[in-house]
Amino acid sequence: MMTQNTRRAPMSETEAPEQAPAVNPEPTALDTLKQLGQMNVPQGTESNIFCLTIIGQIEGHLVLPPQNKTTKYEHIIPQLVAAEQSKQVDGIMIILNTVGGDVEAGLAIAEMITSLTKPTVTVVVGGGHSIGVPIAVASTYSLIAESATMTIHPIRLNGLVIGVPQTFEYMEKMQERVVRFVTSHSRITEERFKELMFRTGELNRDIGTAVGGLDAVKYGLMDEVGGIGQALAKLNKLIDERKQLVEAEGITQ
Repeated sequence: MMTQNTRRAPMSETEAPEQAPAVNPEPTALDTLKQLGQMNVPQGTESNIFCLTIIGQIEGHLVLPPQNKTTKYEHIIPQLVAAEQSKQVDGIMIILNTVGGDVEAGLAIAEMITSLTKPTVTVVVGGGHSIGVPIAVASTYSLIAESATMTIHPIRLNGLVIGVPQTFEYMEKMQERVVRFVTSHSRITEERFKELMFRTGELNRDIGTAVGGLDAVKYGLMDEVGGIGQALAKLNKLIDERKQLVEAEGITQ
């Protein structure tokens, strides 16, 4: 009677060993850059400054068409929280080149920036239009390139409008929120800002004003004309001042 041989034949030299199950690698900085347009929060010996870019159109509660270059506010908010919590990050630099976008999303980002305890510096390098204006002035210090512009105009709505008086009242209140935020975080007066907002003849088929870099500083909207070099120098200075203040408070306590 034949018996079944339960012993396994020895592995031949050409037979490959069993492969371990594949493990998904950790996302690299390049992967994060491709997916979100942002670098990872600095770790270890990397820079102590976190750079945040806000470009294109600020996307809010509605998804914009795929051909639009957008910055999604649900990506920006977690990054600001992570930078605030990170012990390696001492300061945050915001690079701004936006055409504007969703009002509530823009105000949410601006409120997040102004509530950070770490020093922040904003640089407007191309344009800081529409709802980009509150974001530009929300930081500790703001700079604008001489060739950059900021368009100031009243709040507008897209799509179907139901109940015109009620919608107008809602728009007016939201507009006052924007005016109040900008004037409280910059040196521009409410009268000057509203005068720029409702000025006619500056833009074709629209009302409002396109303010250049030099004029933005002259009006008190931005603090200084400059670029990345000046922004980094100012941010490092603010970081040093904050460290000295923390050390002084620790000694007095």
